[in-house]
Amino acid sequence: MKLSARIAAPAAALVLAGLTATACAPQTSDTGAKGDEKTGTLRVWLFQEVGNKPKEQVVDAAVADFEKTHKGAKAEIEYIPVDTRAQRIKAAFNDPKSAPDLIEYGNTDTAGYVKDGGLADVSKEFAAWDEAKDTDPTAKQSVTVDGKVYGAPLFVGVRALYYRTDIFKDLGIEPPKSQAELVSTAKKIHKKKPELYGLAVGGAYTYGAMPFIWANGGELADESGGTYKAAINSDRARKGIEVYTSLFGDSNCPAAKCAAMGGNATVTAFASGKAAMAIGGDFSHAAVEAGSVKGKYAVVPLPGASEGSIAPAFAGGNNIGVLKSSSHRTLAVDLMKSLTGKQTQEKLFDAMGFLPTYTDVRATVAQKEPFVEPFVKTLGAGAKFVPASPGWGQIDSSLILPTMFQEIVSGRKDVAQASDDAAKKMDAAFADAG
Repeated sequence: MKLSARIAAPAAALVLAGLTATACAPQTSDTGAKGDEKTGTLRVWLFQEVGNKPKEQVVDAAVADFEKTHKGAKAEIEYIPVDTRAQRIKAAFNDPKSAPDLIEYGNTDTAGYVKDGGLADVSKEFAAWDEAKDTDPTAKQSVTVDGKVYGAPLFVGVRALYYRTDIFKDLGIEPPKSQAELVSTAKKIHKKKPELYGLAVGGAYTYGAMPFIWANGGELADESGGTYKAAINSDRARKGIEVYTSLFGDSNCPAAKCAAMGGNATVTAFASGKAAMAIGGDFSHAAVEAGSVKGKYAVVPLPGASEGSIAPAFAGGNNIGVLKSSSHRTLAVDLMKSLTGKQTQEKLFDAMGFLPTYTDVRATVAQKEPFVEPFVKTLGAGAKFVPASPGWGQIDSSLILPTMFQEIVSGRKDVAQASDDAAKKMDAAFADAG
């Protein structure tokens, strides 16, 4: 299968470039390191995945390579929950003595972490790194703020629709081609097989809900002159919210069970055979393969509002950065290169299904594995990003959008009131950041 010609071009659709513009200049910090020790132990915080063992094995190999070429240096890896990363990393920025030397971080956090003064500017080292020249330009933008580089991209991630081929065959149905059909198919499945969620959805699954908002013409926020204003309560955004929240309830995914679920929980529900469909990433592949549905599922792009269209997906991905407070800067940069280099990214793809950020490596793995095709198609259809404001970190960590969805699915507020309230909170966060 020749995807190489199609895989580089869709990357241009990633809308990560917005991270280069921030409403405020990054603030200075007094947490800078006082020295650059060439031996000792480096502490690294990486994200805990749904199925973490394969990631650990790839990371251990990269660390072993690093330690082999850096005598007297060691690396200690700690895997931290994604959901509580904001509090832990903020605390690390404020307490250099207990802080790690390197962190994995989501690309939505870049602008905020730079504003907090926590990440080291590694522009010179990145520019001199031979492998970096093959980094997808848009992936590079995900570590760039105001023209300076604050880490190295680890992988790019996008979501699509996983579905049970055996269930669909048994019921004589086809994968949905529009969002209306997605909703009706989910409810049809649950009615025929009440032990299954038709489509596993989560009230705390922000990045699974966003495609519904975007597919209906809505936006999270509008930008003008570097200032952001919430748009989550526009008519088009509300239409998308209505479609997504209609999937909660006894006809598909009961609110009592699904309102609190995040992305990992919905993927786990699918992988364990409790759901006929789920919105999962290319990075969810390993967890699904390790589940009871192995050999009984397929993936297609998440359908958009009109029949045959593809919903705009969130252009996600993670990076690895060096903390400004690290007293092992040179070693930390070298370890960053080991953890994000071409060899490690190809191994991460093989182990976890994470899409590499190097154009040449991505072309190689795409020819090797057919499962990436729906994700490449999704990227090619036009992925979208969150507002490139330091305020997004506050919006994300304070759970403004999950709270909105949960208020609606629980019946506490209607879509209009919940989205108006969310918009007010978002505007406050944008104002605080700017």
